[in-house]
Amino acid sequence: MSKVKSTKSSGNVFADLGVPNSADHLAKADIVIAIASLIKSKGLTQAQASKLIGLAQPDVSKLMRGHFAGYTYDRLFGFLIALGEKVTVTVSTATSAKDAKLKLEFA
Repeated sequence: MSKVKSTKSSGNVFADLGVPNSADHLAKADIVIAIASLIKSKGLTQAQASKLIGLAQPDVSKLMRGHFAGYTYDRLFGFLIALGEKVTVTVSTATSAKDAKLKLEFA
């Protein structure tokens, strides 16, 4: 039996794969996961969700499957707001350049 080699994740799969702007991709993925979770928890069909957030149903389907290329933060935040969520952006001073990062918190 051969041994399987594994590498510990950095916590950002996009960075682990060498994707440029990996922090941006991870943050948007987290927002999309929250949108999909809200749609599911509210018991909405994709057709109902599409009317609420202003996307065509096939685009809601793509979004819920993780296809979020081309969506801005503004647009994703708009979807959260349309689903009845409060979105707050807080900017604070980082203690170092290494600490300067995007962090999302969902209540």
